[in-house]
Amino acid sequence: MLMPHPAVLRRLVDEYEALTRSGSTEEQPQAQAQARARDLAYTLCVSTGTRDVRHALETARQWLEAASAADAAIRPPTDRDPHVYA
Repeated sequence: MLMPHPAVLRRLVDEYEALTRSGSTEEQPQAQAQARARDLAYTLCVSTGTRDVRHALETARQWLEAASAADAAIRPPTDRDPHVYA
């Protein structure tokens, strides 16, 4: 299964959570906010291979955490790292 890029997945999760937390805004009426939330839920489900947005969010968070840990593990050393010898 293909996995979405972590930055894309993070944007989807953040936008979905913001919409479901706040509902409509001045910039986005209630009907538009609900439609966008449904679109995001669908995209999250497809992206994570799940059928329920709650499972999609849980899977997305796990993948984002794993991607963050992997990123930290392969990060090249800098001169600020105490284990780098000059």
